[in-house]
Amino acid sequence: MRQLLSYKSSPRASEAEAPMLGDRRRGFGLQSLASTTQHLVDPVTWSAGAALLFGALSYHLSSRSSELTSELLCWVLLPVVFRIARRHRNVDEHAQALPLVNELTVEPGTTATREPSSISLWIVAICIAACSVFRAERGLIILLPALVPLLTMGQRYMRPGLYPPAPSRMSPFLLSAVSLIGVILIAALAIAALSAYDPLGYLLSVVPVVALYVAFTLLTPHAGNTAQWLRGFDLAAAAWPLSFRVALIVAVVLGRESYAIGFPRTNAIQTLTLGSTKAFTWYFLSQLARNSSWLTASAASTFCVLATRNPFAQKTDARALMIVVASLISLGQTLYLLPKQAKSRAALWAFALIPLLPYFVDLATIRVAQSSALVHIDKHPVEVLIREANADFDLLLRNQSKTFPAAYAEYQRRNGFDPPHGFEEWYKFAQSYQSPLIDDFDIISNGIAPFLAMTGKEVLERMTQVYDQPDHELWSCVMSGQPVTTECSHHGRENDRNNADFFKRITGRIPSPLNLRFLLNHLDEPTLLIPPQSPQTDKPTITNMGGRRAWEVLTKYCSSRKGTSADRKAPIETYGLPFVTDRNTEVDLCEHAEYSEMHGFLSMPESLRLTEGWVPVLSTGAPSTMGDLLYPSSAYVEEDRFRYHEEQDMDWDKKENNLYWAGSTTGGHGRSAQWPSLHRQRFVELAQNLKPRLFSYLRERDGIISRVASSFLNGRLYDVAFANVLQCDAKACREQRQYFGTKPWAEGDRQFRSRLVFDTDGNGISGRYYKLLASKSAVLRQTLFREWHDERLVPWVHYVPVSQSMEELPELVFYLTSTASGQKRAKEIAEQGQRWYFQALREIDVVIYVYRLLLELARLQDPDRPAIEI
Repeated sequence: MRQLLSYKSSPRASEAEAPMLGDRRRGFGLQSLASTTQHLVDPVTWSAGAALLFGALSYHLSSRSSELTSELLCWVLLPVVFRIARRHRNVDEHAQALPLVNELTVEPGTTATREPSSISLWIVAICIAACSVFRAERGLIILLPALVPLLTMGQRYMRPGLYPPAPSRMSPFLLSAVSLIGVILIAALAIAALSAYDPLGYLLSVVPVVALYVAFTLLTPHAGNTAQWLRGFDLAAAAWPLSFRVALIVAVVLGRESYAIGFPRTNAIQTLTLGSTKAFTWYFLSQLARNSSWLTASAASTFCVLATRNPFAQKTDARALMIVVASLISLGQTLYLLPKQAKSRAALWAFALIPLLPYFVDLATIRVAQSSALVHIDKHPVEVLIREANADFDLLLRNQSKTFPAAYAEYQRRNGFDPPHGFEEWYKFAQSYQSPLIDDFDIISNGIAPFLAMTGKEVLERMTQVYDQPDHELWSCVMSGQPVTTECSHHGRENDRNNADFFKRITGRIPSPLNLRFLLNHLDEPTLLIPPQSPQTDKPTITNMGGRRAWEVLTKYCSSRKGTSADRKAPIETYGLPFVTDRNTEVDLCEHAEYSEMHGFLSMPESLRLTEGWVPVLSTGAPSTMGDLLYPSSAYVEEDRFRYHEEQDMDWDKKENNLYWAGSTTGGHGRSAQWPSLHRQRFVELAQNLKPRLFSYLRERDGIISRVASSFLNGRLYDVAFANVLQCDAKACREQRQYFGTKPWAEGDRQFRSRLVFDTDGNGISGRYYKLLASKSAVLRQTLFREWHDERLVPWVHYVPVSQSMEELPELVFYLTSTASGQKRAKEIAEQGQRWYFQALREIDVVIYVYRLLLELARLQDPDRPAIEI
């Protein structure tokens, strides 16, 4: 009959040696704090407590960026820890600063060799290194709790009798918690608490979980007929050879990555602390496994993972509570699995404070924040801005011309010259479709005005000059016939991103024949920079600014810019927070030098082709200093993922009361040490609260409203993450994957489950904007680009503007989600935005705008048109 080696201290030997050990400890007295602790608490409980303590500390300090370096340091230090423990015991056999390494007990008639095989060592080393690489690349092993039921099944069905837990008097609840069905249910609860539904994450986590299962199985020495080349061994007995192999594999992986993409940016002190903590964690887990089993060590590790989850970062109260409950059950599992020699196991329930204290602090902080709302709500900047914006919007609608003579006169008043040929037909067309705006197309007039200083013939010559240059990204489009057809061509491209089809679709509804040519920008980023000197001076030049800093070039003409005559309103009291009070001022680059490091397009554009000169080019969006003529993006009318479908939406009351955004790291080219300043990365970093900082809120005391600073950010109010990391150098991509908490791609309607949805620039304008406006959610929008619809979408009426610094965002989100008045305002903005979308952003409204733009372009390039002085 095969005899199996029990991987724990022999109960019989422990009982025989108990008096002798007691005499030794009494002789040692109180010579050290560690020995005093050992005297008061049995060694089994002491080692279990140390394993829980250092394990929790390791997970709390863990960082994907320093995972490999700290793992390398851990396995360099681990043999030293074992040697110090043995040496200290040899110098003074009474002292036990660290738990003693228990000797294995071999049953009579069996043999057990302590010498591990080289193959076993390499398999364990590869498994441990693979887990470290996974944590560095993917982060948390979300299937780690599944290791407990795997080891349970392995112990009971594959290798029965290997390490049965000693019987102990525990409650029926805890007894059921270590039954096979019980451990499976607990593992499922823990996995659900650790991560939202993530099939890919689950699939990938299978690899490290299986690796740990193999490693822990081989780290369990046993006698019998096991093949000599694949026998289990004791970690303490093989500390040096195993550590050498693990350190070698990790060093090779780290060296290869460093050679390919550079050495990871790490903090030396953090790496040293984490590496040392990991080494102590492995040491004490090995002692826990010797006293009980690696099953117990796995349950302890599950507790450590759950207990150190940050309750402030959880998206719902239910998930935060689920984590606490799962961690407490895992702690109970660990205590039950300890052998009966752990007389003081009840003291280990003190570790329940690790998840409980932060959880209750989190709840209390949220309640305090919710009770700190302003008493005088009418003085809150959001309320003031909404009231003024609604008044301005009402005035805008009332002032629109009701007759053609009035529209003609208003055009002359605004521009100083007559409207183009065909204006009367355009007016009748707009009126026939109940266009809400007739007069407010200044974004077209102001864009066309600079080019009127050239003759029509000169305009056509400039268009030919720039198109004939080799390094441009412009399509030359020709429009002719009735019905109007559009054909576009490019020197080196075939796919025009559906722009020709877009213009065919739009212009097909225009009643008047149009014959003209125009240049269309292919890229997301705008292209045109108009110099201040006379248009007759130089020919247009094209410069590839992709991956290069663009701020200085884009703002170099600010000093020569003419001042605006527009009257500015009296400032609104925002109590030091940068609420957007004037959108035109907010997006003016010449007034905000701080923007140079806040937006990807300004600091590191992905594919900017800068065309500098006097040539009309159409783009979907442009910052204040650029002169692109603006047309509606084809994404706004295409039947694709940007189209709104009401059946995918839900009513306001059924939506989650938070802010949602998910997307990719577009918006600029990420480079190491520079990507943190890009606008999307700054937003996600803030919403995920990834670095220590102070957030600003408005509080009222004795009737006085003031700005206060707090380190608290309610994670329940933000569901924000990157779903994809791209447009970056290899090292920067790795740094961002390690830094941000990412989520899998979600369905396009996932955003409609939240009451607040965020919209921000990508490389250019955001194609999802109209889909969000059409929904029943309120849109919070941050942008630097001007678009064709700027005159018809009014901030604080149809959407909520957000500044580039986002300093006001925590207070803004808190007000709109956590106060009755703010929730009411958010719902009103959602309803007004949706209603206005179906009134002013219809496809026919796009046709009306493009129709008027094409009339202006036709006049601009008329060969017989003389130069016009504005």
